[in-house]
Amino acid sequence: MKRPLEIEDLRKITVLNEPQLSPSGEAFAFIKQTISEKDEYVSQLFVQQLDEEEPVQWTFGEERVSYPRFSPDGKWIAFVSNRLKKPQLFLLSTKGGEAKQITSLKNGAMQPSWSPDSKRILFTTTLEPGEELGAKDEEKTDEKGAEPLVVTRLKYKSDAAGFLDNKTKQLAYYCLASDKSTLLTEGDFNHEPGTWSPDGSKVTFFANKKEDQDYHIISDLFLLDVETKEETLLTDGEGVYTFPVFSHDGDKLAYYGHQKEYSGATHMKLWVMDLSSKETACVTSEWDVNIGDSAIGDLRSGHPNPGPVWDVGNNKLFVTASVNGSTNLYSVTLEGSVSEVVVGDQHLYGYDILPEKQKAVVAISTPTNPGDAYSVDLSSGEMEKLTDVNGAFLENVHVAAPEEVNYKAEDGWNIHGWIMKPYGFVEGEKYPTILEIHGGPHAMYANSFFHEMQFLAAKGYAVLYTNPRGGHGYGQAFVDACRGDYGGKDYTDLMSAMDQAIEQFDFIDEDRLGVTGGSYGGFMTNWIVSHTDRFKAAATLRSISNWISFYGVSDIGYFFTEWEIGADLFSDPDKMWNHSPLKYVKDINTPLLILHGEKDFRCPVEQAEQLFIALKHQKKDTRFVRFPNANHELSRSGPPKLRYARLKELENWFNQYLKG
Repeated sequence: MKRPLEIEDLRKITVLNEPQLSPSGEAFAFIKQTISEKDEYVSQLFVQQLDEEEPVQWTFGEERVSYPRFSPDGKWIAFVSNRLKKPQLFLLSTKGGEAKQITSLKNGAMQPSWSPDSKRILFTTTLEPGEELGAKDEEKTDEKGAEPLVVTRLKYKSDAAGFLDNKTKQLAYYCLASDKSTLLTEGDFNHEPGTWSPDGSKVTFFANKKEDQDYHIISDLFLLDVETKEETLLTDGEGVYTFPVFSHDGDKLAYYGHQKEYSGATHMKLWVMDLSSKETACVTSEWDVNIGDSAIGDLRSGHPNPGPVWDVGNNKLFVTASVNGSTNLYSVTLEGSVSEVVVGDQHLYGYDILPEKQKAVVAISTPTNPGDAYSVDLSSGEMEKLTDVNGAFLENVHVAAPEEVNYKAEDGWNIHGWIMKPYGFVEGEKYPTILEIHGGPHAMYANSFFHEMQFLAAKGYAVLYTNPRGGHGYGQAFVDACRGDYGGKDYTDLMSAMDQAIEQFDFIDEDRLGVTGGSYGGFMTNWIVSHTDRFKAAATLRSISNWISFYGVSDIGYFFTEWEIGADLFSDPDKMWNHSPLKYVKDINTPLLILHGEKDFRCPVEQAEQLFIALKHQKKDTRFVRFPNANHELSRSGPPKLRYARLKELENWFNQYLKG
């Protein structure tokens, strides 16, 4: 019998990211991410021929490599590496040899994209107002100590970046012939790159260039002339539009976006713009799905989105979409006809497509495999597995295969999910069971590998996880249904699923139930234990406890509370308080573990502090664990040692109350 999975197996799991086909279609590059013996993330570049079984490692060392991109002529691979602390661009000949560092910018370089003629590389960097592109990175010793932080803007911090400085993301390009970089944009705006035009004269980007940008949660599309640096605004300043991609003839743009009809719960759609007339059409208006990848897990974070891909002939596009707990690849004609390209009970999280050769390489995770690369014949739909990066690990370690479940909500809506049986399951025995609740709430548990759930199952727990209303994957009405009703029907969805799981599976011990979740799932954990005593133990992670203070302390609070709760501090503070678990803290009798990162700016640690103090003041059973140097992404990309400690806290807490 295979051994059970352990916390430290995070070190043994290889995460495959960013598959990229060579222009010939005969090879592909990808990134392998692992955790080193020093408990640091390491990622390296590998290249594999499609007709061979083993990849060849092209970069080495203890650094992190990302964004591998073949030049269109097939002579080079550009990539990003932090081997010199700041991320910089490197160039590697496909014929071999040493990698050449091509940027040495003060604030680093990211997001490389080749021009069609392979002569230039578009990239991003950050600059202060008036700062020149050529400024070099300098080692500085801080003799004076920390300086005061002066805040004058509404949006002054970010969970990803911490406290914001005066730097903004700008576009530039590197020229191979001159070995020099040229700045393309400027101003107090962050520029996100799109693609080059087929003739290489223009690039697209998306940005919020409103004068009072902090008050407008929008993203517009722009066209930029590379020679004159003249910008053309393409959209209306009212929606959220991203990933603009030129058609092969240069006449059209395809892009993702929405017009905020349901605020942050609005489905992303596929749009096409005719560049000569500026006429736009939403080609997926009749397809009730969210375009892109809504699946969540705990092995990867911030994976680049390739955006839509034009087929040859410019009459069809390839996109990913999240449907019924899976993310897969589809094609969509300009008339809106949708066809399945790669489908299954799986999470397709990365892809690269060569339309002219009708080839694709995709990265797919399943509930029992962290992820591998596959080749796809787009004309026939045939797939071939190319890698087995976790084969040795999976040979020796038991992973649970979850069973799909469907339950009826109180109003008849379907609640989709999965249940994992515990390691060493014996028919006829009863087991403690943990209900897991995802964050977002506009996200989706999926047919994807989830280490935390596998770990809990390995420790002898059945694990139930579902997508209550508010989650993606089940239509626009479903994802919008929790807004203004946090703790309402989303709560009864979870309770109905728990009730029906107990009826369906006789191995669930209803006297030994636990509940846990992070972010929105942490809010819901807090809500559940303040409204029912049915759970014998609970763990709340990076949670929300008080919407009134969340409004002012979260990096998104000033608009998120209005979007999701339907109120803000001025319009209806009573509604904010009524949806706050802190209001009901006297009713919490369930032992509650509180886990929170100290650098979490999405759900700041004061949310945990308020909850803990209120519980302790009432002499309730609680434990508060603070994780230094950890933000909202602790469980996915936080410092490995803290990820281990977090899982150990979960294990010990549930063991104490559900097995003790």
